[in-house]
Amino acid sequence: MESTKNKGDEGEDIACDFLIKAGYKIKERNWHFSKYEVDIIIEKEDLISFVEVKFRTGNYFGEPEIFVSQKQKLNLIRVANQYIDKRNISKEARFDIIAIVKDNDQITINHIEDAFKPEVNQD
Repeated sequence: MESTKNKGDEGEDIACDFLIKAGYKIKERNWHFSKYEVDIIIEKEDLISFVEVKFRTGNYFGEPEIFVSQKQKLNLIRVANQYIDKRNISKEARFDIIAIVKDNDQITINHIEDAFKPEVNQD
């Protein structure tokens, strides 16, 4: 049985290949701050994007993107703020979700650009 980490790595590999073909530059994978992590950080021109990858081997329980919780979004925002601060980034930033469904050998990828916005009063 394949481990969750192996499935996560497979999903991130698929997402990176997709993003590179779409013209993005992969800046980081699995960048950590404290106990928080962002799956992929990408750049394209004057944009930096923090990407959450959701990978499923079927969509029986719904599309993968619906499993990005409010807590995960808040944690992604925390990581992004630290990355931007530590790297002194002045580019426009956004949050994307890459939803991948692999059903046998059929792979479906949904890149949701600007999937959510940070709220003003988040801690």
